[in-house]
Amino acid sequence: MRAFTPSDLALSRPTIAATSPAGADARHDDASLVGGVTRWVAWQLLLPLALLTVATICLIPLGGDRWLADHVYAAEGGRWALRNSFVTTRILHAGGKALSTLAWLGVFAMTLRSTIDLRWKPLRRPLFALLLSVALSTLTVSVLKHTTGMDCPWDASIYGGAHPYFTLFEVRPPGIKPSGCFPAGQASAGYAWVALYFFFANVRPAWRYRGLAIGIGAGAILGIAQQLRGAHYLSHDLWTLAISWFVALAIHRLSIRWARRRAANGAHRSAQPAIEGSEHQ
Repeated sequence: MRAFTPSDLALSRPTIAATSPAGADARHDDASLVGGVTRWVAWQLLLPLALLTVATICLIPLGGDRWLADHVYAAEGGRWALRNSFVTTRILHAGGKALSTLAWLGVFAMTLRSTIDLRWKPLRRPLFALLLSVALSTLTVSVLKHTTGMDCPWDASIYGGAHPYFTLFEVRPPGIKPSGCFPAGQASAGYAWVALYFFFANVRPAWRYRGLAIGIGAGAILGIAQQLRGAHYLSHDLWTLAISWFVALAIHRLSIRWARRRAANGAHRSAQPAIEGSEHQ
């Protein structure tokens, strides 16, 4: 079997240079819309923030989380029948996490190769950004889980648990031991890969929505499996998706700034000998 090479992405050095964040593709994102707001701020930051805000209001204060959990719980016969199911626990829970880890290790291996193989050098920055985005997204979700201490549905007395039901925006009842269910940790193994949107935006823009679909699809599968087990409300998964997106966006924008600064420094160093030579003429 033929080994994978950067040419499999239909890339060449000129193509990467033209579509890199420091090139034409980023200039399109940085183009101003109404009021001087750039495209990336409008579509990649403000729109997701607005959608997150509306969805959060619908799910938590307005009761969307509880409405959905009520129907799932009732459909399973008034208990979390799939909590210990082989499919939800072994295949989707354990298997999903293992598959995501293997994918990350694969990206890590490709990133290492890009540091020693000149043919892979144009992919170095996009690969490193992808590697960092996935790792930092899952880490951020994990830290927040232990910080918020929110209950899972199966902890609530209305769903067979021992704790009174309360939401993220309500004061935790006294004497209740903190849990760790918000945001959704398992779904982060899938949603973290929304960073593929920015990876493909760098190396092959036509594929960026495919990358986004992979991340959302993988996260949705893992997230729904956990909701069926009673481990999470829908808002838990929504916030994991949002965190993964904003972490990937931040790293993407920082990588653009780094690439432009490096390009500017390189241009300055290249111009310096020419300037010095003209001064001696």
